[in-house]
Amino acid sequence: MSTAVVIDAPGEHRLVPHEPRRPEAGEALVRVHASGICGSDREVYQGNRPEGYVRYPLTPGHEWSGTVEAVGAGVPESLVGRKVVGEGFRNCQVCDRCHAGDTTLCSAGYEETGFTQPGAMAATLTLPARLLHALPDDCDLTAAALLEPAACIAAAALKGNARPGERVAVVGTGTLGMFAVQFLKANSPGELLVVGTRRDREALSRQYGATDFRTKDQELPDDFDVVIETAGSADAARISAGLLRRGGRLVLTGIPAPGADGLDPTDLVVKQLEVHTVFGAPPDAWAHTVRVFAAGLLDPLPLVTHELPLTEFSQAIELVGAGDPKVGKVLLRP
Repeated sequence: MSTAVVIDAPGEHRLVPHEPRRPEAGEALVRVHASGICGSDREVYQGNRPEGYVRYPLTPGHEWSGTVEAVGAGVPESLVGRKVVGEGFRNCQVCDRCHAGDTTLCSAGYEETGFTQPGAMAATLTLPARLLHALPDDCDLTAAALLEPAACIAAAALKGNARPGERVAVVGTGTLGMFAVQFLKANSPGELLVVGTRRDREALSRQYGATDFRTKDQELPDDFDVVIETAGSADAARISAGLLRRGGRLVLTGIPAPGADGLDPTDLVVKQLEVHTVFGAPPDAWAHTVRVFAAGLLDPLPLVTHELPLTEFSQAIELVGAGDPKVGKVLLRP
């Protein structure tokens, strides 16, 4: 009997028998290969997710990869057997924001796989087929399980719009930071600086294309064109803004705790910075991610340090929150 994880309330979870839900019209049934765990899943388990952005009881899992097993009416049969990943935001498709492609800003309200809708920490996942992105037949599904966080950073890279030869930087050296390095490297930067707190991330940063690495307590430059912030720490936004030249472009993706000290409005105005933020990934970022991955320009596998069976959900949650520098991306396998 296959199983699924269900979080009934903060701090309370159980493993339950899982029965695949037959896809209805417009839906697809996906056999899950792997589901990643990130800080947001830990927030769901601990009860720290902001109100309105989680609905209990819940099967979590918004980062995943799998293979289509069945489709409902109106969905091409050719999708059956394809390796896929899928967008998380269940947008309405009819509001102005959705028509503009800004599905993460859907005015119908927030609905997302793994937070308010059943997620992928189960043997199968049934969801709208329109959210799926087909992958190359020869792709590694373990690597593909990381394409959701990669898509969030793709959104940041598209907003930053770094041009070849520009000086670019990444603040943060976790999974998101390492994806940011890879996306920026693909645009042929003149320089690519990574700023972090852990010197042990320098080798991987340079492997992915960084030309310089510094810790945040070292002397830092102030003349970069584009900076993508991925750390989410209290001072990450301020450090990121400080790296930019006047008129530079800043993209914030990390979410610090409420009330954190951040950007000084005076600096923003005087330096005339162009500031963007990212929360989730719209369709264009997903499509960009899949293209870059298929082209071999995105290598998620070195970021995976642990693969556990679904039955070890508790251990996986502990690993993610332990602060151990040896723990990277943790995957659960059904």
